[in-house]
Amino acid sequence: MRQRSLIAITAALAAGALTLTACGSRDDDGGSDSGNGGSKGTTVVIGVDAPLTGDLSALGLGIKNSADLAAKTANKQEFVKGITFEVQALDDQGQPSAGQQNAAKFVANKDVLGVVGPLNSSVGESMQKVFDSAKLVEVSPANTGPSLTQGPDWRTKKVRPYTSYFRTATTDAIQGPFAAQYVFNKAKKTKVFVIDDKKTYGAGLAGTFTDEFKKLGGKVVGTEHINPDTKDFSSVATKVKNSGADVVYYGGEYPQAGPLSKQIKDAGAKIPLVGGDGIKDDTFIKLAGAQSTGDLSTSVGAPVEELDSAKKFVEDYKAAGYKEDYAAYGGYSYDSAWAVIEAVKKVVEDNGGKLPSDARAKVTEAMQNVSFDGVTGKVSFDEFGDATNKQLTVYAVKNGVFEAVDSGTYTG
Repeated sequence: MRQRSLIAITAALAAGALTLTACGSRDDDGGSDSGNGGSKGTTVVIGVDAPLTGDLSALGLGIKNSADLAAKTANKQEFVKGITFEVQALDDQGQPSAGQQNAAKFVANKDVLGVVGPLNSSVGESMQKVFDSAKLVEVSPANTGPSLTQGPDWRTKKVRPYTSYFRTATTDAIQGPFAAQYVFNKAKKTKVFVIDDKKTYGAGLAGTFTDEFKKLGGKVVGTEHINPDTKDFSSVATKVKNSGADVVYYGGEYPQAGPLSKQIKDAGAKIPLVGGDGIKDDTFIKLAGAQSTGDLSTSVGAPVEELDSAKKFVEDYKAAGYKEDYAAYGGYSYDSAWAVIEAVKKVVEDNGGKLPSDARAKVTEAMQNVSFDGVTGKVSFDEFGDATNKQLTVYAVKNGVFEAVDSGTYTG
């Protein structure tokens, strides 16, 4: 699913955006009629890229709504004097090619000074060069593939490929081993069957889990790569049953993980399926059925509902009346959008209260030093653009819902 080559129209749009002399909708004296409280000001657009339709829309809509809430909160507070924030959301359907096209659309809109998203690491991979060429900052609340920030050889030599890319979620370099430590040390499982969906996120997560599990003394009794477009996993389920595994680890997302869990148990292997943050959604439980009790998921950060820092976010989200839940990445999406808002504020204040002509480059530069107390805790970025917050949580399916059972950080 990797999309490394840019289509011609993408390159053209990205190149065209570099010729822009100004960003933000202004009137002749540096303002516009869409400012705060009806006064003259500037409209800044925060782009959001996520799967808004299709199998992963439950997560994508939570991303969109949470970023929207951040923009509305900033406007209500007049957090950046003279600036009104708006959100433009585009649907990538979880497809790298669509994400790349969306990136070009954001670049072509001179009012876009930052983008929140995407959900999928493979989609993020397809967008990075487009944004970087246009010096347009991107902050993902959900990408966990280590190579996005540390390069393809991150295991041996970390090199940051794009300085415009940041994320508020921790990476699979931590999430996979964290899950392995829980499964082996606390769940006392010693024989694992590892399955992945061959995509950037799933394969990477399965790989880091496997390395740590073996290092701890666990045994991998089978591996399989599935087609993410199918829902029939009967042959894989049979292999799992015959392998003698006492646990299954799946690198991928809930549309496949749910049916996979159900079919493994239907085949007679009454063992838990464990996955990463990509399966941590109530839809997984619906797809997996009643036998999913005991299945496990890791997810980034601590449970939002249990964080004092998230109480206002939860209240404000409910009060805003969004039809969809904020889901697994709501808090991280709000913080990603707020990071863009903080960077814009810094740039505006440093330029006498107005956006400079090279606002995109300045916002990208300012993002590196953004630091604030967010919904998910302290938000800041290291030299690779990765979140400094490395906390993770293990959730177990109990009584038809995911319940937090352990929270902490990976100890390497």
